[in-house]
Amino acid sequence: MKRQKKGSLRRREIIAGYLMIAPLMAGVIVFFIGAFFQNVYYSFTNKSSFGIPKFVGMENYVKLFQDDAFYQAFINTILYVVICVPLVVILAVLLAVLLNSKVKGIGAFRVCIFLPAVTLPAAIGLLWKWLMNYKFGIFNEILGKFGVEPVAWLSDSRIVLFSISIVFIWASVAYQVIVLLAGLQGIPVCYREAAEIDGANGVQRFFKITLPLLSPSIFFVCVTTVINVFQIFDFIYLMIPQGSSGTEASRSLVTYFFEQSFVKFHKGYGAAISLMLFLLILAITAVQMICQKKLVFYDD
Repeated sequence: MKRQKKGSLRRREIIAGYLMIAPLMAGVIVFFIGAFFQNVYYSFTNKSSFGIPKFVGMENYVKLFQDDAFYQAFINTILYVVICVPLVVILAVLLAVLLNSKVKGIGAFRVCIFLPAVTLPAAIGLLWKWLMNYKFGIFNEILGKFGVEPVAWLSDSRIVLFSISIVFIWASVAYQVIVLLAGLQGIPVCYREAAEIDGANGVQRFFKITLPLLSPSIFFVCVTTVINVFQIFDFIYLMIPQGSSGTEASRSLVTYFFEQSFVKFHKGYGAAISLMLFLLILAITAVQMICQKKLVFYDD
């Protein structure tokens, strides 16, 4: 009888649990999984804003691999990844180590570092657009004090990609610092104490103790940052004037998808672009997961 009651109670708990997550799962199925497969279907059609989409097979993908603008957006996106990911990870590790030290008033510094993480991307984009303004931006005002000519941060095709990268790094480091700070505080003190007893200095403790034990958190930061950089859109859309000479030089795959889907209304072609981006992110994430076994140390 007791086993039957326990089994009946467990079944009720399981049913209650599924009922609680049912609304969320319904939303995931309809708005994420369902939308994904619908997008895959649209990538094989000539879908536009109006009318019934017509199946065109691989036409969108053939066009994609003959599109110079797509290749330019692809190269720009790779450059964003190459520039932003290493700098975000390195800066986040250094700041996390500094914020983990026992210094008076360190809490205030943690709040200041974390502020960009709770600021809306729209606000960040508009703020930096003002700072980098060619005519009255603060950066050019400072350069002018030293006799340097104003820099077209957001319209010069040679530097606009780096300007966007600076903003992305500034906005992204904050959240990753919190992740790494949590990882640092989870490292047992006994390891550092044992290293100190053995005569290891601060640099040796950092590279031999802290970094290996922090590697799971660093790996998480790398994976999420790569995905975020591949999806970069907000700052480009908000900061770069449409039609300026910096548009093509700063265009990412997501902004190109937006342009094709919601400006030119080539939604079938835009769906093909988004699917290629999905496959690219999937492939790179898979490579990272494979490398995890060699690069990440887990303290069992």
